[in-house]
Amino acid sequence: MNEKRIYGPVPSRRLGLSLGVSPIPNKACNYSCVYCQLGRTNRMTNQREDFFKVEEILAEFQAKIETGCQFDVVTIVGEGEPTLYAQLEELILGLKQITDRPIAVITNGALLYDGDVRKALNQADIVLPSYDAGDEETFVAINRPIGSIRYGDVVEGLRRFSREYQGQLWVEIMLVRGLNDSDEQLAKLKEGLKEIRHDRVYVNAPIRPPAESSVQEPLPDRIKEAVAVLGGISIDQLVSEGFYSEEFDHLKAVLNIIQRHPMNQHEIAHFLQTRDCENPALIFDELAKDPHVEGVFYKGYTTYRIRK
Repeated sequence: MNEKRIYGPVPSRRLGLSLGVSPIPNKACNYSCVYCQLGRTNRMTNQREDFFKVEEILAEFQAKIETGCQFDVVTIVGEGEPTLYAQLEELILGLKQITDRPIAVITNGALLYDGDVRKALNQADIVLPSYDAGDEETFVAINRPIGSIRYGDVVEGLRRFSREYQGQLWVEIMLVRGLNDSDEQLAKLKEGLKEIRHDRVYVNAPIRPPAESSVQEPLPDRIKEAVAVLGGISIDQLVSEGFYSEEFDHLKAVLNIIQRHPMNQHEIAHFLQTRDCENPALIFDELAKDPHVEGVFYKGYTTYRIRK
């Protein structure tokens, strides 16, 4: 499979057209969230490393920019937890020398207790940390952190970062039915948010196939209630632009996207239509035969993602 570190642009309902930067290997993460759209974490780690040379990532980014591709924001995220990349600060500063577009980092926030991580993220224009639980038990049930991570450290790190950070802090809460969507849990999240200086709260639900088949999204009325209680914005109500790829071959274009961003059958069909693909059925046949691709039936349609 393609191992490039720059991908997209891909549509983001929060950020617009996002040019992605992935500085970590597949599924290197300190969480194994039950709702993860990439499946279970197969490389659990809490050790920050120089997984890839920052110069090589920046060179690839420069080459991408020179193609003239259009995007609204650069998003550092990838297939796991980007703050595990030890050269994150150098990467952000290097990207800023190449583009004047905002630099966003999507993070689970687990390492915000680390001063070096906070220092690196202070260079970003937008930081989107997760905050899914108001207590230790729920945190363990939903995020399933590596053993060395403690809930109290994570929350204190988020609080401290929110006081230091000068950019836009957009807190993301993923609601899972029966785990953190009760009145009691929403009250705890609301109370916790009072200690976190933030600009926005996004309320999300598992709309793509989760890591665990038992995971369900809350009922629509429950999501509306959560949005009201938390003073948030429902991501389901946001609209994103379509997918994009400069890859000429239709199949390779789809594979490049789903390596980091799963697509359902309708998204792929629309994507192929915008590219004037003459035989979309052939592309779906090839996806079905590819041993690296899995099609997961969820919520009445099939979503395609790369097997990890």
